[in-house]
Formats: sequence, structure tokens, C-alpha cells
Amino acid sequence: MDRIAVKIGSNVLTRKDGSIDFTRISSLVDQVSDLRRKGIDVILISSGAVAFGRDSLDIATPLDTVSARQLFSAVGQTKLMHTYYQLFKERGLECGQVLTTKESLSTRHQYLNQKHCMEVMLSSGVIPIVNENDTISLTELMFTDNDELSGMVATMMDVRLLIILSDVDGIFTGDPSVPGSELIREIAPGSDSAEKYILNTKSSRGRGGMRTKYAIARKLALEGIPVAIACGKRDCILEAVASGSDALPYTLFRAAEKPISGVKMWIAHSGGFAKGSVTVNAGAAEALLGGGATSLLPVGITAVEGDFEKDDIVRILNPEGRSIAIGKANCDADTARRQMGRRNAKEFVHYDYLYIEQI
Repeated sequence: MDRIAVKIGSNVLTRKDGSIDFTRISSLVDQVSDLRRKGIDVILISSGAVAFGRDSLDIATPLDTVSARQLFSAVGQTKLMHTYYQLFKERGLECGQVLTTKESLSTRHQYLNQKHCMEVMLSSGVIPIVNENDTISLTELMFTDNDELSGMVATMMDVRLLIILSDVDGIFTGDPSVPGSELIREIAPGSDSAEKYILNTKSSRGRGGMRTKYAIARKLALEGIPVAIACGKRDCILEAVASGSDALPYTLFRAAEKPISGVKMWIAHSGGFAKGSVTVNAGAAEALLGGGATSLLPVGITAVEGDFEKDDIVRILNPEGRSIAIGKANCDADTARRQMGRRNAKEFVHYDYLYIEQI
């Protein structure tokens, strides 16, 4: 069955004053329901829990940022899911909640368990609605935002398209509010020509901004999954993007022709889980970046940092300290330190578990 993922940002679900836009949520549920009737499985990655909680509570005592997020999300997540549940129920569809954290996806075993859960939901006709569990996520263990989470879900579930809904139509050649700025309709895989136009401003309701959307979209496209950034405030936008129509405006990041394996996709999105790093010499760095099927051998390692175990994710740094790859370690840190620089030792990271970063 055809399968897509749709990420809905907080700014899509709220009005300018921060109140919940139930009309817009109902419209999006209508669009998802229409796609389902056309034989397309949809996975929703939905922000909005904090916005729903903030809209419901009037807190007299000032709270720190973490406490406020935990409180608002605890109250708001139930209201968010109740809203989705009622709206999908009216259309004869069932939805289910999938709460996750960055830490819960940090091992391949946990990653596959979560994948299995959503596969069962989809095969049973249930629409997964995924959100980060902000009630227990601490700052250092959080996803950058739900854009990052949507990228991991898209690769995990092997979708043919990720649609990131925002409150703007896509990537522009300048500030979208300034006359003369033009929408970039398509971005080729690996192209960085649009990066100079990306603003560093963050969402007024969420944690992210266009820069994180751009980074995730570009990364997924290089891995073989096309990504569209579109305005969720537009009616019928999901149908237009899913069908490839150019009747409505959006920016499409075209996918590379040669997708990487599922394991490498997981590793590609696991940089934030890295338990340590190794520095390699110039020769090893050149070999890794050369484009061939090259494993990282201990002879090329010059330094080992961290206290990682076998099968943990580690970063691989060039002699200048820049990250050039991410991989799954074949041994623990102590063994890596004993073996670094040695010839005829087992590879530290096998090619099948090595993701070369675009630099």
C-alpha cells in the first residue's frame, strides 16, 4: 500500500493569538481521510500538545521552561488526541497515539520495536499519530523539534514521501513577507543553492524553524525519500502534494536515485545518540569519503573519546575535528583504544553500519 508521512506544526494548528484552530484541524483530518479512501496510508507526526495545554490552563505562578512544557504537554496531549479521535471517528476511521522520546529510539532494538508497533497499527487500519513525549523529555534528550522526529519516522516506516506542513508555502528566495521573494518549487538532491535564503528565526509556537525543516528535508532527500515543505493552512494541500500536482505552491526536495539501506537510514538519524567519537588520520578520512565500500579499520584511528559499548553509535571525526561519518562500533571504547593504530585488527565500523555525512 502507498504510504506517506505528514508532519503538522504547532503554527498550523493554532491561530495568530495562540488559540486552537479547530476548523483547520478538521480540514486536515478531512484531507487525511480522503487520502485513506484513495488507498494511501498516512502517518501523522503532530505537534500541538503544548499549545493545547497552554490554551486550557491559566497558571498564576511562573514556571521555568521545562516545567511549563511538561505541564502543558501532560494536559494538552490528552486534549490533542481527543480532538483527533473524535474527528477521525466521525469519518469512520480509528487513530492511535504513539508517544516517543529520543532516548527510546537510541538502540536498533528499540527502534525496531517502535517500527513494529506502527506497522501493526497501519495493517489494522489505525492511523498512527506520533509526538514526542514532552512530559519526560529533558532538554539534552529532546529532539531538536518534531521536524527531526518526522525525519526519523519517515525513514523508519519507509514512506515514499514526507510532507512537512508549516504556516508558509515553502522555501523562498527571501523573507516570504517581503514583496519580490519567490517560492523555490524544486530543490535537487544534494544542492545547497537554497541555503543562503534560509532565515534563522524560530517558530512562534514550536521549537523549530525553517532551518531545521530545510536540514531534515535535504538529508532525507539524499537518503532517497522526497520531502515537501508546504503551508498547512491551505485547503487540499495534502492531495496536491501527494499526487505531485503543481496546482498549489510548495517546495519539493527531489530524492536521490540510489536510496541507502534501512540500517544506514537509522544510523544517519542517530547522530544525536552518539556515545563517543573517534578521530581518524588523513588517509582514513580520504578513504571513507572516497565513495567506495570502505570500512573503518583501527589502523586509521588516532584518538578515542567517550565511554561507549559495543554496538553503540559513535561519530567519526577527521584530523581537523569535523564529523564526517556516523557508525555502529564493533567494540567498546577500551578495546578501541588498545587497538587504534594497529594493523590486521577487525574493522572498528563495518561499511554496512557506516553512514558518510555530506560535508
